[in-house]
Amino acid sequence: MRKLVIIPTYNEKENVAAMIDKVLSLDGNYNLLFVDDGSPDGTADIIRDKQKQCPERISLICRSGKLGLGTAYIAGFKWALESNYDLIFEMDCDFSHNPDDLKRLTARLEADADVAIGSRYVRGVNVVNWPLSRLLMSYFASKYVKIITGMPVCDATAGFVGYRAEVLRTIDLDRVQMIGYGFQIEMKYTAWKHKFRIAEESIIFVDREAGTSKMSSGIFGEAFFGVLKLPFRKFN
Repeated sequence: MRKLVIIPTYNEKENVAAMIDKVLSLDGNYNLLFVDDGSPDGTADIIRDKQKQCPERISLICRSGKLGLGTAYIAGFKWALESNYDLIFEMDCDFSHNPDDLKRLTARLEADADVAIGSRYVRGVNVVNWPLSRLLMSYFASKYVKIITGMPVCDATAGFVGYRAEVLRTIDLDRVQMIGYGFQIEMKYTAWKHKFRIAEESIIFVDREAGTSKMSSGIFGEAFFGVLKLPFRKFN
């Protein structure tokens, strides 16, 4: 199966070269697609330099300005489908998601799942170095999603996810509305409503050591109010 890891970037010069080296070193032949939103710190230039060394495994989409996490992934998903990838993963660039866990998500997709989530909360709380306020916000956000939607997922806001290509072909990507972290909830919920099998693999999430977080109150607000609308949406 052809496997692609999609990583959105904005000002990730401290992390991106090491991330490329790590993913390409993994068994399983994972390719990389970066979607860079005009990083002023030169992130895209670092990716291009790495691309020269391994052009067949590293791809780059450059966009002008910060257009949102969701739109970055949508662009990546469409590119992946056009390029005939079978398993498509989304992951952060800051090593809060351990690239080694890609192998466990892959195993679930190959065995019994259509969507495999790297979950912080499926077995207790596995988050390292987050402030208590952010941890509580994230944990109870997933509880909130579960109550409002009925979706049986412990970590609805997780950003470490693998999809079978069939899932992304079935979802109308042009109808996905949320562009911040609510995008993660909307994608999982839409897959669930289409009756795809969702599995959660327990991971340890470690807060970034380099670079800055992209979380904001606006992103949180979009997710909070967007979830209220999901049960009233038609997905067929």
